[in-house]
Amino acid sequence: MALVIGLTGGIASGKTTVANLFEQEFGIEIVDADVIARQVVEPGSAGLEQITQHFGPEVIEADGTLNRARLREIIFADPSQKEWLNNLLHPMIREQMLQQLETVQSDYALLVIPLMVENNLQSLADKVVVVDVDPETQIQRTVERDQVDQRQAEAIVASQASREQRLAIADYVIKNNTKNQKLLYQITELHKKFLEMCRGNL
Repeated sequence: MALVIGLTGGIASGKTTVANLFEQEFGIEIVDADVIARQVVEPGSAGLEQITQHFGPEVIEADGTLNRARLREIIFADPSQKEWLNNLLHPMIREQMLQQLETVQSDYALLVIPLMVENNLQSLADKVVVVDVDPETQIQRTVERDQVDQRQAEAIVASQASREQRLAIADYVIKNNTKNQKLLYQITELHKKFLEMCRGNL
């Protein structure tokens, strides 16, 4: 299997931008936990079927897709329901991630897991890159991007792992506080390092 570089960061840290630059500039294949999380609950999936059986038809939209807003309300109101959902979906997501990593053709794979620290998934990666940004910037970007109020943005940031917890698992850090803060330069330098590692692994 290819070298696996884990990529994580808090909400609005710029993970997607960073991942896309690795892909666009260097052709690095991405395995994204968020994308897989949506796939395992698509209409017709075993995941969606079990969610429907457990929570009832109220969590399903008229078109057969998952009503995420309703499901979110239920699990935020009841931690035991959140635990049930996590116990169902996390193994499915993990299995899919590992399957996709097996098929990667690029020099190394980028494994994007937003909640890597929270779900203790850093062991899936050979090295971990954290996209680092201060909480104030996260809150401001979340308000602008997601059209939520300041209080809601603060609550989302507070519910995630702290900046210190993320940095504690980092092998490498990409700073992304200001707009276009030499992101490509930082990514290019890391890409060179990762290629050297791949060659060292041969």
